[in-house]
Amino acid sequence: MEIDRPDVLAEVEAVFAAYEAALVGNDVATLDGLFWQDARVIRYGISENLHGAGEILAFRKARPSKGLARRLSHTTITTFGQDYATASTLFRRDESPNKVGRQMQTWVRLPEGWRVVAAHVSIIDAP
Repeated sequence: MEIDRPDVLAEVEAVFAAYEAALVGNDVATLDGLFWQDARVIRYGISENLHGAGEILAFRKARPSKGLARRLSHTTITTFGQDYATASTLFRRDESPNKVGRQMQTWVRLPEGWRVVAAHVSIIDAP
C-alpha cells in the first residue's frame, strides 16, 4: 500500500480545504454533500453524538451561524492507497482563547467522490 501518494494527497487536501471553507461559511449544503449519505456515517461533536446523515444534517441546519471563524494548526492529512485518508487538525477561536479544538475525520473515496464517513470534534483547555 502506498502512503501519501502525491496525487491522492492533493485530492484530499483540496476536499479538506473545501470542507473548512464550507464550515466557517456555514454552507450547509456543501457540508452535507461532503458527508457520506448513509445511516452508518458518524459525527461525534462537542456536545452531540450524531448517527446517520439525517441527524448530521439536522444538527447543521440548527447550528448557530455566527462565531464559526477559526484558525487551524497542526493539520495532518495522511492517505492510504488511493481511496482512504485521515485528516486531523487543531483549531482555535478568538472568543475562546483558553481552549483548543480537535477535529479528526476519516475520508473515503466513494463513487460520488471523497466523503467523510466518520468525524470527531472535541474541545479541551489550552495547554
